[in-house]
Amino acid sequence: MDSDERPQQQVTGVVIITLPPSDNPSYGKTITAFTLTNDHVLPQSLPLPLPLPDQSLPTTSPPPPPSPQNPQLGFSFSGLFSDNPRKFLGFLSISLFALLLYTLSFSNTFVELRNSNENDDEKPQSFIFPLYHKLGAADTELKLGRFVEVDKKNSMVSIARGPTRTQNINKLVAANVALIDPSATTILPVRGNVYPDGLYFTYMLVGNPQRPYFLDIDTGSDLTWIQCDAPCSSCAKGANPLYKPARGNIITPKDSMCMEVQKNQKPQNCETCQQCDYEIEYADHSSSLGVLARDKLHLVSANGSVTKLDVVFGCAYDQQGILLNTLSKTDGILGLSRAKVSLPSQLASKGIINNVVGHCLAKDVVSGGYMFLGDDFVPNWGMSWVPMLGSPSTEFYHTQLVKINYGSSSLGLGGKDGNIGRVVFDSGSSYTYFTKQAYSELVSSISEISELGFIQDASDRTLPICWRAPFSIRSIMDVKKFFKTLTLQFGSKWWIISKKFHIPPEGYLIISNKGNVCMGILDGSSVHDGSTFILGDISLRGQLVVYDNEKQRIGWTQSDCGKPTRFKTLPFFEG
Repeated sequence: MDSDERPQQQVTGVVIITLPPSDNPSYGKTITAFTLTNDHVLPQSLPLPLPLPDQSLPTTSPPPPPSPQNPQLGFSFSGLFSDNPRKFLGFLSISLFALLLYTLSFSNTFVELRNSNENDDEKPQSFIFPLYHKLGAADTELKLGRFVEVDKKNSMVSIARGPTRTQNINKLVAANVALIDPSATTILPVRGNVYPDGLYFTYMLVGNPQRPYFLDIDTGSDLTWIQCDAPCSSCAKGANPLYKPARGNIITPKDSMCMEVQKNQKPQNCETCQQCDYEIEYADHSSSLGVLARDKLHLVSANGSVTKLDVVFGCAYDQQGILLNTLSKTDGILGLSRAKVSLPSQLASKGIINNVVGHCLAKDVVSGGYMFLGDDFVPNWGMSWVPMLGSPSTEFYHTQLVKINYGSSSLGLGGKDGNIGRVVFDSGSSYTYFTKQAYSELVSSISEISELGFIQDASDRTLPICWRAPFSIRSIMDVKKFFKTLTLQFGSKWWIISKKFHIPPEGYLIISNKGNVCMGILDGSSVHDGSTFILGDISLRGQLVVYDNEKQRIGWTQSDCGKPTRFKTLPFFEG
């Protein structure tokens, strides 16, 4: 090519790598990049050339680089700290500390993410259930059920041998109820509210052919049961026809599930018995009597596939107490506790799900919320986790409480140990219960609103304490500013490192039909064992609460409970 045909301008990019002096390697490498043009004008952007595969860097040290024409294109990390070693040591210390905090915060998350991507084909399923509002049932419910001895002589219906008339059903006489000393997910929609409806419920498809049944979700109950025609001696008019078992559905006393239900009862040798009888007493002094049955449960997983499997549940033919009122809109109870007979434990034992339960109760009546079985919808970040307690009960979801505040005022924990308290998370209770000392101090602290014109209205029997405001009330938002947030502190008394569960005013107040504001925290001294805090639905709303039985922990995070989200990656890895 002739010189006349050569281009008038040629651009060359240069990268120079300077190795550190042999006598002081701590200075590090220096990378300098600049460009050369005939007219000395630098382009706005220029990609640096990459070496070809067959090229290699020279083994000898190049001469010192010339000063770049544009200092912004040259950067020397070593020069930043060469004149001040203390700056370098300080920067290094801060970097190591930040790396340590990052590792502590996300190490478990990366392990979970790594494990979640392995063996996806063998991964257990997850199931989502909608939750619904229980319209028209205004009773205060409190579950925390326990199995009790059954009076087989006077209270039994013989289903296995064919239906007979029930005689002299055993009534509840105890006034106080003592405390019992794989990864797929199912999501169920949830409906319900605290007042005036009482509880949240979902539905299940049972039998062959399948039939729908509405069940109260209850993390404080072991056994799932449905009102059934055995015949039924004392049943409420539920939302759906009574479940009618066939003889082949009835479980015998030798079944392992029957032994689990009757493990705390006196052993009785009955060679002719052909059914497994049970009776449950609840903390609100209601009871349910029935026999165990096994039938098909139809579940739709989060990915749309249908799972049909045999599960054990109660065929309940005699209900007493407040249950008869609350079952006017539902057909039974969905037991979600840690017990082996609970539904999540049964599904986990079959490898269908990982034993994780979660629920999200919406604050508004319209959306209701959802519930899930399995761990696909458990957030990998943003959750506050506390360990489950193993005693005095291994069935309830309870943990240790170290402090409780109303605003900035500390409340006494009460109970057997004044320094440590216990909290049970119970979706089967409409309201929240405090120990006597904490309740009394809370009432005393809140009484300061009388100075603002609020007058206690004894004629309003909606709840034990209701106030008439000096102005018209349409919602909790109208009075929220006059009340303070309750803070339950877990793990440590040191505020910074502890886990905190916040209950804002809308988490413990309701507006009654009389237009008064009422306190939805009740005196729990005569409930349960009297020394336990019980977090009911009123305080669990607006929170995604997770019971991880695999890792023995309870977690929560704020949520609008609108739509469940499957969590796969960290937020900054999402596209």
